[in-house]
This record gives sequence, C-alpha cells and structure tokens, in this order.
Amino acid sequence: MQEIREVTDWIAAQEHAFHTIPEVASLPSPTFECEGRQMVSFSSNNYLALAHDSRMIAAAKFGLEKFGVANCESRLLGGDMEVYINLERKLADLKGKESAMLFATGYLTNLGVLSALPKSGMLPRAYGFRPSKRHKYAYFSDESNHTSIREGIALSGIPKATYRHCDMEDLRSKLKASTASTKIIVSDGVFSMDGDIAPLPEILSIADEFDATVYIDDAHGTGVLGENGAGIGEHFGVNSSRLISMGTLSKAYGAIGGFIATESYISQTLRFTSSAFGFTSTVPPDQAFAVSTALDIVRNEPERRKRLWDNQRYFVEKVEALGMPLVAKETCIVPVMVGDEEKCETYAHVLGSHGYHVDSIIYPAVKRGKARLRFNMNAHHTHAQIDGLVEVLAAGR
Repeated sequence: MQEIREVTDWIAAQEHAFHTIPEVASLPSPTFECEGRQMVSFSSNNYLALAHDSRMIAAAKFGLEKFGVANCESRLLGGDMEVYINLERKLADLKGKESAMLFATGYLTNLGVLSALPKSGMLPRAYGFRPSKRHKYAYFSDESNHTSIREGIALSGIPKATYRHCDMEDLRSKLKASTASTKIIVSDGVFSMDGDIAPLPEILSIADEFDATVYIDDAHGTGVLGENGAGIGEHFGVNSSRLISMGTLSKAYGAIGGFIATESYISQTLRFTSSAFGFTSTVPPDQAFAVSTALDIVRNEPERRKRLWDNQRYFVEKVEALGMPLVAKETCIVPVMVGDEEKCETYAHVLGSHGYHVDSIIYPAVKRGKARLRFNMNAHHTHAQIDGLVEVLAAGR
C-alpha cells in the first residue's frame, strides 16, 4: 500500500494536472446545481433530456410499487420477469435483430459479451459437447475503442490485433495476415473521445470478404442516430446477420443498463456462458419500465432529435466562426482540440467559473498532447446558453 499512498500524495500536490470532481445537488437537465451555483452542463450523456421526463418517472414509480427497489437475483435463477423479456423484444426490434440480451450496465455488456464469445464452447464440453473442429479466435480492434471493449477482449484471453483508427486498409491487412478461423472485428459506433463515426458499411463489406463477425458498440449512437434513433445501422441504412449491435440505456434513453441485439443463436448461447449475465443481477425493475417508456417516447417524438441536431449545428457554426479546431462535427459529441493538458484543464476551470460545466479530456483518455474540451449537446439546450458558452470560449482564446 505504500506506493498507492505515495501516488495519492503526489496527485494531491498537482494543481491542474488532474480533474477535480464536483459535488452536485441535482442532475443536469441540462441545468443543475453544483456547490451552491446554477450551472449549465455541456458534458451530460442525457442527450434527449429524458432522465427527468415525467412519463419516465411515472413508469419507474409503477415498477417500484409493483416490484420494489431491486431484482436481487440472477435471471437464470428465478430472477427473470416479463418486463425484461418484453424490453428485450423492443430492443431487438429497434435494431432489426432476432434477439436481444439485457445487462446491468453498458460497461458490463462489453465485458460480459467480449470475454465470453470465444469461450462459448467451453462450458458445454463438460456435458459432452464436442466441436466439429478446433476453432481459433482473434479480435481486431480499433485503436480508439472504449476501455470497456479493451478490457472485455483482454478477459477473453484471445489474441488481439489493433488497427489504426478507422483505417480500413490497415484492418484489411491485419485480417489477411491472421490465421484465425473465427475473426471478430470490434469498433465503437460513435467514438466517445473524438465524436466521429465508424465507417460501418466498409467494415461490413470487409467482414464479408474475410468471413468475420462484427461487434459495434453503439452506446453514443443508439437513440440519437438514424431517422428513428435506431443508431449507426439505421444512420447508414445497413444491417447484417454478421452484426452484433451493442447499446446503452444510460445515455439517450436516460436510465441505466446495456444490451446487445443479435441473432438468436448467439444470445441463446451467451445467456448460459456469459458470467456478466448469469452470475449477477440485472437492472432494477423500475429502470426496465422506464427504459421501455423511453423507447416509445424516442420513437413517437422525433422532434426531440430534431432539437438536439439543431443545437448541434448551431454550436458547430458558432465555434467554427471562432476558428477553433474541431476534432469532429458528425455527432452530438463535439470536441475542441486544445493539445496541452494543463491548458485544457485551465480552460475547463474558466468555463466552470462562468457557469458552464465542460469535460476536459486528457491522458489516459486520449494520447498525451491531444487534450481536448468535449462538448456534449442536449435537446434542452437553448441558443442563449450556447451563445453564452461561446462568448467565454472566444474570450479565452
């Protein structure tokens, strides 16, 4: 423990090198109370401002009154309920897939699925299953993938080849060099630190070429991208039986949980082989009711997404007029490149002093020298709030 104590003391002595975590008295809608002040959040993942919607709250209250505050049981051991089954059907329909699996969080979804996919044949062997041949697995992962993806792959114990960010020729070359019989390409849909979108049509085309499976973490696209908010597949107008689509319920849908939507044979196997599904409780029933309601709201109220994208375009135009370098401008995550870590932290502090909460993204979330301010847009932002934020940005250049 001595090293941990030394690290803690060293961090405490750094003035701007590390984030300070604010204590909040309310959650962003997008305004919130922080340390006695009213703030406007430009860092919340509550993109469609659903977390405070009265219909979501009413649905959660119904679940609380009917089932209590928690599941307290694995779904494999008597903890399954109709509300989970119905929610999984809606999630499968959303993604145009045969089946869906619900997990407690999005992070746990990636850990649970990516660690278990290559091991799906191991457990049944104890009961007599014998594969027709020896299968050799390999993962092919974008270098900018989320930490939960990297950790899920590491837990699998399977070899991983990392390809350059969204570089399809590099991906193709690594697939070509592999001797694996089962190849799994893994990518974020929307990259959370850059705000750009994976080229899914090209990825699926390459997967066809090399007979690979594709796993897309659509955490920041589900509910937001596409005509109906179905995510990256709908955005590009593509789907495939090769595609496993992962999504979260804690961003656009304003609740908690994660899921995959896939072919039935994959989900049926994972229900018995994924420890993150079978050896833990799932989301509380009230959250399942709230998410089910959120899915209906997002489908029936496209004006929410329209407001969100109107705000995104308005913000991008204002920042571009300042001449500030944008990392990307394709999604509701709009990072502004700063470069220096200390300067980025100082910038975020100045914005905070003017009432705007913005994330400064520094190493290890991004490479050294690539620090950026990450602005997350919200359907309930007003143009006046955006104007005020841009004024502070302009003054601090």
